[in-house]
Amino acid sequence: MTGYGHGKRDEEEDIDEEDIDETKYMTQKDALLFAIEVNKSMLSTPPGKDSTIVASLKCVYQLMQQQIITSPKDMMGVLLFGTEKGKFQEDSNQSDLGTLDFPHCYLLMDLNIPSAEDVKLLKAISMGQEGGNDILKPSIEKVSLSNMLFCVNQIFTSRAQKFGSRRLFIITDNDNPHQHDKRIRSQAAVRAKDLYDLGIILELFPISHSGNSFDRTKFYDDIVYRDPTEEIDNTMIPSKDLNSDDDDSISFLSKLISDISSKKVAKQALFSGLPFEIGPGLQISINGYSILQKQSIAKSFWVYDGGEELKIAQTEGGMMTDDTAVPIDQADITRAYKFGGTQVYFSSKEEKKIRFFEPPILRILGFKSKHLISIWMSISKPIFIYPSEEKVVGSTRVFSALWKKLLASEKVGIGWYIPRINASPSLVAIVPSKQLESSSGKQIVPAGLWLHVLPYCDDLRETLPLLPLITAPDVLIDETRNIIRQLQLPGGIYDPWKYPNPILQWHYRILQAKALGEDIVDMRREDKTEPRYRQIEKRAGNFMRRWNKILEEQVIICQRKLYGNDAGSDLKREAGDLLDGSLESEGKKKIKMKPL
Repeated sequence: MTGYGHGKRDEEEDIDEEDIDETKYMTQKDALLFAIEVNKSMLSTPPGKDSTIVASLKCVYQLMQQQIITSPKDMMGVLLFGTEKGKFQEDSNQSDLGTLDFPHCYLLMDLNIPSAEDVKLLKAISMGQEGGNDILKPSIEKVSLSNMLFCVNQIFTSRAQKFGSRRLFIITDNDNPHQHDKRIRSQAAVRAKDLYDLGIILELFPISHSGNSFDRTKFYDDIVYRDPTEEIDNTMIPSKDLNSDDDDSISFLSKLISDISSKKVAKQALFSGLPFEIGPGLQISINGYSILQKQSIAKSFWVYDGGEELKIAQTEGGMMTDDTAVPIDQADITRAYKFGGTQVYFSSKEEKKIRFFEPPILRILGFKSKHLISIWMSISKPIFIYPSEEKVVGSTRVFSALWKKLLASEKVGIGWYIPRINASPSLVAIVPSKQLESSSGKQIVPAGLWLHVLPYCDDLRETLPLLPLITAPDVLIDETRNIIRQLQLPGGIYDPWKYPNPILQWHYRILQAKALGEDIVDMRREDKTEPRYRQIEKRAGNFMRRWNKILEEQVIICQRKLYGNDAGSDLKREAGDLLDGSLESEGKKKIKMKPL
């Protein structure tokens, strides 16, 4: 039999045919709507700088430009409130929404998967083209926040009803929009609660102007629910320009864009609600995540160009016979394993029965000292586990107690691990970790427990005997230490957020330029991993030259000890003798003996 699919299946996928609910492991789609207020203060343009609203639109433009590449299935939209003109969804007159009226709310871009045309339009409006000045004209009347939030409700309900993540970003500098109208304030709070009940998260980006700090307690604390333990103040103060390192009017949005620029994929749960048996009769519930995942270029698609417009081709796969090319049903296929010179056949039910050990579980078998588990024992990617209260209430407390005890006693757990139905069981090391932050305060490694898959005896391979090594002298080691001290990273920690993959970044920029019709010739490849040679020379140049000099001296001393007093002469003589001997032997092989 042969396959007529477009690709081969991996061996693991070929072996593990598991009846699992794949919807639990699907990447979560995101719907993001920006609500930007238009008023005189937001439109005020300082000398030599962009207005706050123009700078905000530019940030949204950059964000949307990147989302097309990084998250092609996510939705984005832009809603302007406080404008003189009003505009809602173009197809609203074809539904019940046609009777709704949202004055002073202009839906600049409907909530949808962004296209290249949408990005071009947003860029043109932010630059004052495509009637941008008419659209960004503030209204004389005050806009009702209750009306705006109800408009947002209708947008999410009609466009992204079944999305797993729905967020509303509000950008404004007005901290008290309804100061003298308690009725409208109450209505806005009710509309905000309706959004939260639908699973829509509201996030505020407050803008503070010089001499006028944004006070969230006046109005928005009743609209946007915050974590009481949150210590970071998101209030922003305008500065000289958008690209300044100092805080400016959209510094928080710029940080958001820099996060998405890293091209990280959405977090995906490898398993959810897995029983974690700590002892007999004591089980909690955990979720597992793949925190570290190599990001590669997204796969390409076959495109059918025979019609009036380009369409993505729908591929199909299956099995068929070699001789008649007749498709074969999955039920008619049996598996066979080679045993000696014969084949042993199993039905699908027999194979599943043989492969089944027990339902998915993580069970602690015992504990070991942390120093007994070496780094080479981890044979696959580590899995981060975290407690879940969905199935077992109180899992977080028990999990936290275990984590603290393992850290305090410097122990690791040894566990029996079956992540899915019909999956092969593994022995894992349950390693605790503290939270690790970068120099900028960004979390690199979360606090929790990690699963490291340990090898069986069948996984170990014999290694060749190591050749005797020549140990470097102390004087050379001390000089090497000086070089390393001068070339330390800030804080002595590698911060991956500062080093995006240059190959991926260049690939994304080429795709963006192609989609937006930009010139590729003027584009410059940026590689932050390239060594800073001038800085290296300035810091450690003298130490390196001294190190090279000491190395040459130590090589001569070592040669004298091994080959005699004349530095290198015996070594050259020995190499020459070996070469002459090989030539002589080779010459002897070429002699042809004549018969007597």
